[in-house]
Amino acid sequence: MFRQHWKVITIIVLLFLLVGCSKEKAEPKPDLDDNVAEEVERKPMYSYPLTGEPTEIQSTNRAVSVMINNHPAARPQSGLNKADLVFEVLAEGGITRLLAVFQSEMPEKVGPVRSARPYYIELAKGLDAIYIFHGWSPDAQKLIQSGYVDDLNGLYYDGTLFNRASFRKAPHNSYITHENIIKGAEQNGYTLEGAPTSYKFLSENDEIDGTAQSNVTISYSNKDFEVHYEYNPSLKKYLRFSGGEQTVDYETNEPVLLNNIFIVQMDHTVIDDVGRRKVDLTSGGKALLLQDGKLREVIWENVDGRIVPYLNGGEVRLVPGKTWINIVPNIEKMVSYE
Repeated sequence: MFRQHWKVITIIVLLFLLVGCSKEKAEPKPDLDDNVAEEVERKPMYSYPLTGEPTEIQSTNRAVSVMINNHPAARPQSGLNKADLVFEVLAEGGITRLLAVFQSEMPEKVGPVRSARPYYIELAKGLDAIYIFHGWSPDAQKLIQSGYVDDLNGLYYDGTLFNRASFRKAPHNSYITHENIIKGAEQNGYTLEGAPTSYKFLSENDEIDGTAQSNVTISYSNKDFEVHYEYNPSLKKYLRFSGGEQTVDYETNEPVLLNNIFIVQMDHTVIDDVGRRKVDLTSGGKALLLQDGKLREVIWENVDGRIVPYLNGGEVRLVPGKTWINIVPNIEKMVSYE
């Protein structure tokens, strides 16, 4: 009897062992293709429209544009290192001003804020951006008061939404915070939703055409308004210098780092005794594009208000990242290389 029980127990144990072994053999090995597929799925599906950089969720933020003072007394500025796109254009007297456009991120503080001119307003309108400025020329005043663009004017909000910094003198000391931009938009009933039309961007493995050129200098008038870009191969970005000083953020001392330098030639016409200008933003024309330490001659086109690089009938793709657009009257006379 004992032997019979022992045989039964032995058979049961053997059955368990056989089942266990068969499970181990049946256990599938991880498939490398599955791992690759999972990795692909983890990559963000969306990108920011003005930088092409990836984002986990679709960005629907409306762009915000701010007129930035570029007088030597206003440097270093606050917030330029966070701008997706910056336009640099001549105002009066050989002085340039900057239109900084924010969409993927917004600095805590922006400034110093300066006065409006019609061509800056047009650039902001082309991106359907809220336009923030402090003061205006007569033509800019007419355009803004017609309701052409959603705006916040420091003349009406000085000391409320706009604040004066104690470490600088007027007109180089007007600043606005991100919090007050939101507050001002809400007070005026402006929507903060509605992302701008996206530029086209290169993918990770795309090659960039062009001739090797790591440095470029743009001479707007005198040395105070001489812009120099220097490509840093280790960062794969351009450093910017203005008046011989590197462009950094006033609050953090972080440098402005750029992936695309787009230099466009537009007709400039002086329209009054003060030296105010009219700039032709629509006709298209000669341009230079610097990317990844390389230079290409391209053309620019105005596509529904956006200034876009073109070549051989197609839009040129930008390197994902931040872009600076220098608008000049004459490329041959104003642009030089080292």
